[in-house]
Amino acid sequence: MIWTGAGQIIVLVALLLLVTKPLGSYMAKVFSGKITFLSNLLLPLERLTYRLAGVDPTVEQRWTIYAGACLSFCTVGFLIFYVLLRMQGMLPLNPQHFGTPQAPPNAVPMTPDLAFNIAVSFMTGTSWQSYPGEMTLSYLTQMMGVVAHSFASAAVAMAIAAAMIRGFAREKSRTIGYFWVDLTRATLYVLLPRSFVGGLILCSLGVIQNVKPYREVTTVEGTRQVIANGPVASQESIKLLSAADGGGFFNANSAHPYENPTPVSNMFEMFLILAIPAAMTYTFGRMVGDQRQGWTLFAVMAALLICGSGIIAWGEQQHHPALTAVGGGNMEGKEVRFGVDASALFSAVSTASSDGAINSQHASFAPISGLVQLFNLTSGELIFGGAGTGLVSMILMVALTVFIAGLMVGRTPEYLGKKIEAKEMKMVMLSYVATSVPILVFTAASVLVHFHPGSYWNPPGAATANIANGGPHGFTEILYANASAVATNGAAFAGLNANTPWFNLVLGLEMLMGRFLVIIPALAIAGSLARKQRMVATSGTLPTHGPLFFALLIGAIVLVTALTFLPALALGPIAEHFAMRSGTIFR
Repeated sequence: MIWTGAGQIIVLVALLLLVTKPLGSYMAKVFSGKITFLSNLLLPLERLTYRLAGVDPTVEQRWTIYAGACLSFCTVGFLIFYVLLRMQGMLPLNPQHFGTPQAPPNAVPMTPDLAFNIAVSFMTGTSWQSYPGEMTLSYLTQMMGVVAHSFASAAVAMAIAAAMIRGFAREKSRTIGYFWVDLTRATLYVLLPRSFVGGLILCSLGVIQNVKPYREVTTVEGTRQVIANGPVASQESIKLLSAADGGGFFNANSAHPYENPTPVSNMFEMFLILAIPAAMTYTFGRMVGDQRQGWTLFAVMAALLICGSGIIAWGEQQHHPALTAVGGGNMEGKEVRFGVDASALFSAVSTASSDGAINSQHASFAPISGLVQLFNLTSGELIFGGAGTGLVSMILMVALTVFIAGLMVGRTPEYLGKKIEAKEMKMVMLSYVATSVPILVFTAASVLVHFHPGSYWNPPGAATANIANGGPHGFTEILYANASAVATNGAAFAGLNANTPWFNLVLGLEMLMGRFLVIIPALAIAGSLARKQRMVATSGTLPTHGPLFFALLIGAIVLVTALTFLPALALGPIAEHFAMRSGTIFR
């Protein structure tokens, strides 16, 4: 059948291959300022946007000004969203009266630390949720806050990727583009039309879209149950298409039947997550003038995704000694309408990309599956990650790979004719240190920190009291949360109550570091490379396409991730795997 594990991977990769060239070519034209069908239709709106914002689209920026514009835009967006969250009880489109005395008894209070975490989460494109969305956010907050930031964070990521590409494509240039122009074009020509079409398709597949009040119904057993409504399809479309926002309208995310009702919608949602990141590789090749480079990056990303998906699917089909059911694989924490294979593939897609949408509970996966999910997160979201951040992360890894290769042969490393020198490598290493250290340090701190029970910072006392499981699995829950925050992924391992001031503030800080301590070094590299002259390739130049570089790049990714995180992984999923096989149960 088409919905077997191997069949679904084949269908998904085939869909990506079909869309990569046309969408990638289109985005190359958008960021190069070339005329397209949509640009003819929407040019008046683009010009009106520039006029209202006081922007001159003919003026370009140096990397420092470009970075400053990016930071200022994100800061203002954060402040607006924070105020919106704190004031949602006084604003319209709030049928559940969240933030008012009439709120349902199970509504989650919008505390200052939670509002900070939410605003940072969506501003950085992480969408980490330590709260049930349907019991916390009003319709207005969902639409003006969550959806708007889904567009904004994805557009920022695409703008950074475009600036990074220009660094390789240009010679003797002191500018790398204009942030406000890139931001406008990414939103207007790429994200808006595709999210509109994606939302219509999701509606046709059964995803709801309304602004009706929640309904209270009587179940077959005679109990009362509240059925949430809301503008779900519009939020789901951009959430997935941006490949950066994992937070769903419902706490259950894409496991909820209103967000992801059928196996067909499940495949379509995975396609939406990976479509723009996959096409970005073709955009890269087109803009630098060597399409082989783009296809090499696509092949590396696809190979890592296929291998990870295969390992997770294999792990979920193995017999679990703690389960009495035989056959059909590990169905714990998975939706019956999807089954093991679709859940395994979705988990690989959501953790490999920087989109944390999930259709199953990752805490219920086998330890070997959790190991792959953590590898995807800690490798730097470079496997079809984000709408543009995945390409940026992959280019940083390419720079590190050619540097290592240059050391082995005693030659100055270069990529696409540009020398990778000390300045660029310092920025590359800064991005890696700035993203790996917070994961390890804050994981250790969360394991060791102990407040008095009832304290403001963590009412349960010790941070480890917030986890539902002991031993290696509990450690994995904390490690996963920190890795998800730094990777701006937003997926949760479940079992961790992170809605306390300690976790809200710590994870919020990690999201900021994981986002901007990659963006700023990447822009610095782009500015440095744009000023350099392209070198002529010689017989001593390392080809950065073909099977040899494909293997070298994959080896570098695996080696760097393993050397950095193996001790932590050994304490978590690896230890749990051997404990499970020996019959040990931790409580």
